Amino acid sequence: MEIWKFSVLFFCAFLGGMAIFLVKNDKSRLLKLILSFSGAYLFSITVLHLIPDAYSGTDGHEIGIYILIGFLLQVFLEQFSEGVEHGHIHKQHHAHAFPYGIMISLCLHAFLEGMPLAKDHHNEFIFGIALHHIPAAFALASILLQNHIQKGQIVFYLAIFAIMAPLGYWMSLGLSNGSIGGIEAYFNKIMGIVIGIFLHISTTILFESSADHKINKRKMVAVLLGISVALVGYFAGHSH
Repeated sequence: MEIWKFSVLFFCAFLGGMAIFLVKNDKSRLLKLILSFSGAYLFSITVLHLIPDAYSGTDGHEIGIYILIGFLLQVFLEQFSEGVEHGHIHKQHHAHAFPYGIMISLCLHAFLEGMPLAKDHHNEFIFGIALHHIPAAFALASILLQNHIQKGQIVFYLAIFAIMAPLGYWMSLGLSNGSIGGIEAYFNKIMGIVIGIFLHISTTILFESSADHKINKRKMVAVLLGISVALVGYFAGHSH
């Protein structure tokens, strides 16, 4: 595993969450722009890279089933995470209670999101996933703070969340090269599930944060920038 990818994934999420202790005023507008960029970028690389790769395998005829499973899995996870992976910060009604559902579903979500990195030969995915985890980690830290979790514990739980995507990356490397015995044959099916999750996350980010589904100029620029960066990576990768 390339150490720099591990570091980018870990520190973007960890420092994104730690920022809760530094931010004194509302930065929700900036977070929404980061979300818009990362949502457009994730959607673009899913369509340009992940879907064609998954369908090109010998089991391509059944990948659609796994994409649907991934989509529905994300719908299920959000019943517990309350949309924190979209950067949503909800007021918690049970003070001093640890939000186990949010933490567990977020960690599983981040683990699965790290898995496409085994096929990230031109580094298209790494930055989109890392950016996406910044507002998610910030929202998680905010919820923990609202629930009066001690600062030291917040740092600990942020570190657990931050390590999940690198662990997913490590697992996917083992699957793709066959070092994790006998289950590399299921790699494309797992990627189908991840594609379904990505499609749900990215489209939700792009559409739900706009009032009456109207996109303001700043958000439009962020979306177009995300798509443009993905296209540059796509054409650069196919020019070799």
